Amino acid sequence: MALVATIGLSGKDRQKCSFTMPARATNLNRYGAAVQLNRELLVGSIVLVRNNRGTQVSARIVTQLATFKGVSSYAIEFVNQDDQSNNFWGITFPPSNSE
Repeated sequence: MALVATIGLSGKDRQKCSFTMPARATNLNRYGAAVQLNRELLVGSIVLVRNNRGTQVSARIVTQLATFKGVSSYAIEFVNQDDQSNNFWGITFPPSNSE
């Protein structure tokens, strides 16, 4: 969905330095989102994503989508597909064709 959410992101960056910072999530879906932040992350690494209600879920960095003016964009997918991740964005997604 073409919605934008402010999130918190924690993990280790490409230089293995720990970070906790705000980020922006776009293209929200039931499995993850695209996130933008001014850190370089390693594809395959796991980060902790926190929404504005305080819910935290683990997500994997799937790919780097782009970098523009020091802001990197990454596709993330939730590690666990459970009730917590399904309700993470606080919106109801239409059922997929396989459901």
